[in-house]
Amino acid sequence: MLVILAPFDALACPLDGEPLNQSEKTWQCARGHSFDVARQGYIHLLPVQKKKSLEPGDSKDMIAARQRFLAQGFYDPISSAVNEAVMRASEGGETICCLDAGCGEGYYLRKLSAALTDKTKCALIGNDISKWAVLKAAQQQRTGVRWIVASNANLPIQTDTLDVVLSLFGFPIYNEFSRVLRPGGILIQVDAGPDHLRELREIIYPELKPEGNVRELPSGYELVEENRMTYVQALDKQEQIFDLLAMTPHLYRASAEGKAKAEALDSIMVTVDVILRSFRSVQANPAPNE
Repeated sequence: MLVILAPFDALACPLDGEPLNQSEKTWQCARGHSFDVARQGYIHLLPVQKKKSLEPGDSKDMIAARQRFLAQGFYDPISSAVNEAVMRASEGGETICCLDAGCGEGYYLRKLSAALTDKTKCALIGNDISKWAVLKAAQQQRTGVRWIVASNANLPIQTDTLDVVLSLFGFPIYNEFSRVLRPGGILIQVDAGPDHLRELREIIYPELKPEGNVRELPSGYELVEENRMTYVQALDKQEQIFDLLAMTPHLYRASAEGKAKAEALDSIMVTVDVILRSFRSVQANPAPNE
């Protein structure tokens, strides 16, 4: 079946929530707020007054490390599991509108767009608070996906317009996700399990603490499914180990001594341990005039 990838168009003004309409290289709301499309194809919808720092989110170096690491296929089993969960969530529907909330450099959404072989229409959107992440995502896939710089806490997306939201190793804002999901929409969440990168953590920390922080059932959702995936991955180059460390919060949490130990490694076997959960939104969103 032919798959049509159409960028998601139900954007909302980040300043007043009004629908945005596109006119050539500009998106504008009825109140006159205007946002230009960057030459790389993404849209910057994070107003300066809503930033908490000059350049929020992951740095340019962290994004480059993540791109190099993920491009080698080490997390392909995770992306495949996410793709299968999206397909299950959208069974019976003729269209699917999907947001990757905190998309990074776009790895998971690119994999999803390539895997959606049984849908006639797919509207895909990825957002990240890091402009470096969205820039890299847009450079790697210019068509078929809408890339925006935006915060999960204030998604510039119209209410009740999404079928699926992905939150992969991210910081879910459940109320905001519920707002943009249609009634019965699905949130797919991936979190680190208790043994995730255990071998690396044992090297960089003097005392090992549990990595997993699987959250309780969020209010306004019901659990649809929960699966744990564990496998061992060989890293046989110093650069691979450094990139894995650099793309995680462990780079900043580890002591100088711990980082030095990790950077001295020539190879390591690491456990990948993740928990994938799907939730259905059961919280009705208020009408616009309520």
